[in-house]
Amino acid sequence: MTFSLRALASLALASILVNFSTAASVVGPVQRRSSANVLGPVTDLEITNKVIAPDGFPRTAVLAGGTFPGPLIAAQKGDQFRINVINQLYNTSMNTTTSVHWHGIFQHKSNWADGTAFVTQCPIQPNGSFLHSFVVHKQAGTFWYHSHLSAQYCDGLRGPLVIYDPHDPYAYMYDVDDESTVIVLSDWYHVLSPQMYTGPFNPSSTLINGLGRYSNGPASPLAVVNVTQGKRYRFRLVGASCDPWFNFTIDGHPMTVIEADGNLVDPVVVDSIPVYAGQRYSVVVTANQTVGNYWIRALSNHPNQTFEGGQSSAIFRYEGAPDQDPTSQHGPYVLPFDESALHPLINPGSPGIPEPGKADININLIPGLRGGQAQYTINNVSFVDPPLPVLLQILSGAIHPSQLLPNGSVYILPFNKTVEISMPATDLSPGGALGGPHAVHLHGHSFDVVRVSGNGSYNYVNPVRRDTVSLGLQANNDNVTFRFVTDNPGPWFFHCHNDWHLHNGFAVIMAEAPLQAELQESEAAPSESSTHSNLPLQ
Repeated sequence: MTFSLRALASLALASILVNFSTAASVVGPVQRRSSANVLGPVTDLEITNKVIAPDGFPRTAVLAGGTFPGPLIAAQKGDQFRINVINQLYNTSMNTTTSVHWHGIFQHKSNWADGTAFVTQCPIQPNGSFLHSFVVHKQAGTFWYHSHLSAQYCDGLRGPLVIYDPHDPYAYMYDVDDESTVIVLSDWYHVLSPQMYTGPFNPSSTLINGLGRYSNGPASPLAVVNVTQGKRYRFRLVGASCDPWFNFTIDGHPMTVIEADGNLVDPVVVDSIPVYAGQRYSVVVTANQTVGNYWIRALSNHPNQTFEGGQSSAIFRYEGAPDQDPTSQHGPYVLPFDESALHPLINPGSPGIPEPGKADININLIPGLRGGQAQYTINNVSFVDPPLPVLLQILSGAIHPSQLLPNGSVYILPFNKTVEISMPATDLSPGGALGGPHAVHLHGHSFDVVRVSGNGSYNYVNPVRRDTVSLGLQANNDNVTFRFVTDNPGPWFFHCHNDWHLHNGFAVIMAEAPLQAELQESEAAPSESSTHSNLPLQ
């Protein structure tokens, strides 16, 4: 039977008032296309508990497809996605409900499939499932997926997603671009996430493609990236971190940046690149050095980090090199990364009048922290999960947009307007947001960063376009500012991508064109409406 979202929302509203512990409808398995380590856009994605030891220390984890990181999901531009997320979690020492978000995918006309617990859907209950059916019409590039429930992805539920463009304008620059060139950077914790909600948020190790070593730990295997001398590689870097950012380098090999967060940029040559939580880059590297082993390094911003004993490292191995750890030296770095030097290849330019504060809607969001409560705030309000997902509140028709919950955390944005968001770094102020620099992410959009961190000037002509940006540091007088157009109706989460900070309230919801969101559903084709029957009901 097919239901409209309005009917589902009304039923859900009634049922959730009785008991919010809802179960997602169980659907049959869909066809799996590809190998164990690479999935296609039509697939089951099983969420399971399993004991793993990626750095030599065994602990139970929450995994997608039974691996860490989860399997690469690979698709072509324009593909129809049908990903059936199946919850097989049982370990009650961690969350047993779940949701999966497709980070960087706009979900145009499919806001319900965004995978954000309490914003676009109820959590998926154990033994339940949720079928995400959506089309990626115009996007190509490097993305990822992760749990969007509490701090669950810190326990392991994170993996890469790549949409390949058969007409990539930069295809002439590289010879190899496949699953072997995806590099996932992540922090790892020996303590389960529910035991860390109030800090301290200190990772036990840094993992590259799911492998690493920790201080005073065993010499565990490291990830190996194999290359052939003379070939050019498009490496896709995924910042799948819960907390730190990483300074990424490859000894002796400069990198040409060609993509930031799914947006092609004019090529820029660097020898180091900071990758914040949620960010992605494509870099082209030529294997033009002497055959041998070279260190890949990802040093986090946490104190007392080191490369000693292969920590924070992986191996860049030429064909014909011996199977051993590298002896290469890092630095000196003479081509530093400058975010303000990244300019979009396609359709550059920020929308609206090119002056600060001259957009249709101008919003100043000030991060803060309530002392003694470990609660992060935006404009003095700490985000709490609403009793009913915001999308269902909108589609029920029973709640005026101005009354959407949670109170003080929902910003109503009219349709087809230019919005300018400014966020000052406040990490040094009394009551400011400690633990910076914070990387913030907006669902449903890329945005034009007209003022980047570390730069006090504004650029409305060709600013970097991305979906996750560092707010920088108050010591640098940073006040990051970005613009976007409200052309994608629905509620979209905007939050710090330090997952511990998000769990503790560092978030708001941009409720974009609520009336158009209702109309969009009423005009949905029957085939689209049928997929909405996977919205959880009691």
